[in-house]
Amino acid sequence: MIFDSHAHYDDEAFDLDRDELLNNLSDKGVCGIINCGVDIKTSEISIGFAEKYPFIRAAVGIHPQTANEAPSNYIDEIIRIAKDKKVVAIGEIGLDYYYDNTVREVQLEIFEKQLILANELNLPVIVHDREAHKDTLDLLKKHRPSGVVHCFSGRVEMMHEVVSLGMYIGLGGAVTFKNAKHPVAVAEQVPIDRFLLETDAPYMTPVPYRGKRCNSSHIIYTAAKIAEVRGMECNKVLSLARDNANRLFSLEL
Repeated sequence: MIFDSHAHYDDEAFDLDRDELLNNLSDKGVCGIINCGVDIKTSEISIGFAEKYPFIRAAVGIHPQTANEAPSNYIDEIIRIAKDKKVVAIGEIGLDYYYDNTVREVQLEIFEKQLILANELNLPVIVHDREAHKDTLDLLKKHRPSGVVHCFSGRVEMMHEVVSLGMYIGLGGAVTFKNAKHPVAVAEQVPIDRFLLETDAPYMTPVPYRGKRCNSSHIIYTAAKIAEVRGMECNKVLSLARDNANRLFSLEL
């Protein structure tokens, strides 16, 4: 019942054993994965994964950290590749004021244009928000897309605002980290029909494997922590997250 709503199996961390790992994930309970592009190249690679593996779907888009390298015709390129039947979302898109290696005005422009495009294509968005809560929320309120704020790092109050827009909250390995006050509070209070589980593989590996390469099977540890704080069975958390992901992305995985 493991549905990983956000992964990057195109990352070089998987170069040595990618096929072996992906071929074995279904044996570890993984039923669905959304592989997220961060630029045109990785978006096309994500589509290739989805064509090869029946449990993978693709998200396509321009990440804020790659915005400087986006081609001038990036919207046309996204439209071209988003026509593929394996594409279920526009993402990973958003704002990143932590690294700040792209001028904020450029980030804001590219994020907003992709939000508009997602609405035109009737596709949900997968949103990256790192230390850019206000600007992210302002644009989500302005354009009101369907979608998920992945690796959610805001407070409970922001979670409620995001949910009030009809969007979902992505919960990952951070809920297992020591002193993870806000992620745990959000995991405890998010409505049960508005959360997704994710890895951000190969990153954000949950305890007890923190510091090592993450893969989709590690979601079980995130689910176990959420089950603990909510007083639920782990399998129930996995089932709810799977159903929520299938609903958001219009799938049956």
